[in-house]
Amino acid sequence: MNRRAFLRAGASLAAMSVIRPSMALAQGTGPRRFGDGRDWFFEKRFGLFIHWGIYSVAGWHEQHMYRKRLSRAAYAPLMRQFNPAKFEPERWLDLAQEAGMGYLTFTTKHVDGFCMWDSRQTDYKVTRTPYGKDTLAQLAEACHRRKFPLCLYYSCADMHHPNYPAAGRSYELRAPEVGDQPDLARYLDYVKAQVRELCTDYGEIHGFWWDANVIKHRDPSFNALVRQFQPKAVINNRGYDDGDFGTPERDWDSSVNAKLFFDTPVEACQSLGYQSWCWREDEDRYSDAHLARSIQKVLAKGGNYLLNVGPKPDGTIDETSAATLRRIGKWLGPVRESLFDVAPASTLTSNSDVVLTRRANTLYVHLVKEPETASVFLHPLTDLPRRATLLNTGEPVAFDVADLPRLHNLTPDRCLRIKHLPVNDRPAAGWVIKLEFDNLPAASGTGKKQEETK
Repeated sequence: MNRRAFLRAGASLAAMSVIRPSMALAQGTGPRRFGDGRDWFFEKRFGLFIHWGIYSVAGWHEQHMYRKRLSRAAYAPLMRQFNPAKFEPERWLDLAQEAGMGYLTFTTKHVDGFCMWDSRQTDYKVTRTPYGKDTLAQLAEACHRRKFPLCLYYSCADMHHPNYPAAGRSYELRAPEVGDQPDLARYLDYVKAQVRELCTDYGEIHGFWWDANVIKHRDPSFNALVRQFQPKAVINNRGYDDGDFGTPERDWDSSVNAKLFFDTPVEACQSLGYQSWCWREDEDRYSDAHLARSIQKVLAKGGNYLLNVGPKPDGTIDETSAATLRRIGKWLGPVRESLFDVAPASTLTSNSDVVLTRRANTLYVHLVKEPETASVFLHPLTDLPRRATLLNTGEPVAFDVADLPRLHNLTPDRCLRIKHLPVNDRPAAGWVIKLEFDNLPAASGTGKKQEETK
């Protein structure tokens, strides 16, 4: 049996299996579940995004061709230079697991149209580079060995295909090149053929991540095709219909901050690099503190988080990025219980500087902003916990119910106060305070209310 036949057989068997349902959340609110094999999405929560292609050779940006306004002829030499001889997918997965991640999303085709798998629809692919091997096949096999869910990114826009109706919009050529035959129907046939390959040649796939549908074409048959072959695959909202989940990017979507919790499935995405998503020489990088707070905020509100790294053209992840992922993992490990298998609970307080999660009678207070004082005020809560702990270190934390001057015109005019936090002794990024109650009340209606956002 050849490799493709073997993997197709594996996909068929996987489609027949039943995934263990995720643990039901304790009291609180959060996004709806799908009620089928896609519910793996709500268990894994934190994933690794990989942007990798021939653009890594240039080391500038994954949209190198578009942002530099290059013709196909000017961009083509990158393909002849792509030879990732040091690519070892197991090392990528090692790093993902060290970071506390549970799944991986891989760019199979970006806006340049170059395919990172051995597509039968084009010669513009990784197996025609000096490397000559199918990178997706190697990654898929490594993921299957580890039972590590694999999702696939695919750009709807394509700057290489002669049938794509380029019109100078974002992520397109300014105009068709000589010899092109713009024809949307023929191009969409090409897309469907490639989707069929991706969903049948590489074993079980857990997600399909569309991007750059700049022509805004709508056709639910594309997602139906994914579901036909990969019933456990979650599908995002950037393709040809609304899919299963939203995709707020970086810090641009105000709904991440405005909402107390996500009432529909969401997967926020962010990159280690401030300028780009691919490998970039001399990149400007986000601080560990910014990343920790960003991850903490999204997960605590019930969303998923996809954190991106761009491998180098040789297939390795640079040591600076690898070290960041390891530090993220060291932060996440001690506070993981406050972010996984919990319910969003920020309606219990009016304090907008914190986000709350809960499990039964345990409340977790997430400091998602730099503290202004050594105290955290949880008005209108007035119940005393049995115990308070700084989850990051295991240190006990002082608390009381205080009659405070700033609350003189509020009801109640006192509140639960967590105090004497060591904010002057060490950085407070990513801090979580665990409060254990005998009987934690439900939201009283005097805390924050969920805002309606478009």
